[in-house]
Amino acid sequence: MNKLVLYIHGKGGSPDEAEHYKPLFPKSDVLGLNYHSQTPWEANEEFPALFHKACRGYHFAILIANSIGAFFAMNALQKENIERAFFISPVVNMEKLICDMMLWANVTENELRERKEIETAFGENLSWDYLCYVRENPFVWTVPTAILYGAKDNLISYGTVSDFALEHDISLTIMENGEHWFHTEEQMQFLDNWLIELL
Repeated sequence: MNKLVLYIHGKGGSPDEAEHYKPLFPKSDVLGLNYHSQTPWEANEEFPALFHKACRGYHFAILIANSIGAFFAMNALQKENIERAFFISPVVNMEKLICDMMLWANVTENELRERKEIETAFGENLSWDYLCYVRENPFVWTVPTAILYGAKDNLISYGTVSDFALEHDISLTIMENGEHWFHTEEQMQFLDNWLIELL
C-alpha cells in the first residue's frame, strides 16, 4: 500500500504547494491539506476531520508542514497516527512569537489585555485571546521530526528553534542563506536535498 504524504502550508500559502513534493515521494501519494483555520482553536476543530478524511485507506501519514502550518499540526494532530514529520521554518513557540511581535509593535501586555486586539504596522493583528489560548493549551509533540531552518529567518529566532529541537530530540538543519520563506531556486534545492537525505 502506498504511503500518504500530507503537506500543510503556512500563512498565505496553498495546498497546491504539495505538487512540489510529488517527485520526491514517487512511491507515495502526496496531498495538500486544504484548510481555512486562522487560529489554533479553529485548527483543533478542522484538522482532525481533514486528516482522517485524507488518511482513509492508509495506515499512517508523513507530514510536511511549513511555518504556522507546523504549529497548527502540533496542536491539532498530536494524537494522530503520524509516522514522521518534516517541518520547514516552523513556529514552535507561539507565545514567544506573540511576545516578540508585541515588542516590535511597542505594545505592553496590559495594553493588549485592555484593548483585546491591536493592529500592527507590519500587518499582523495582536490578540489577547490568542495569547491566552497558547498559554493555556500547551501541546505535547512526540512524532519523530526533522526541522529545516533558515539562518536569515526574520520571524523565528535560532534560539527558539534550537531550544525546541533539543527539548524534543529533533534533528535541526540550518541553511545559511535560508529565510523564513524558502522560495528561491537555491533555497528550494537545499530543501529538496535535505528531504532526500532524510528519507
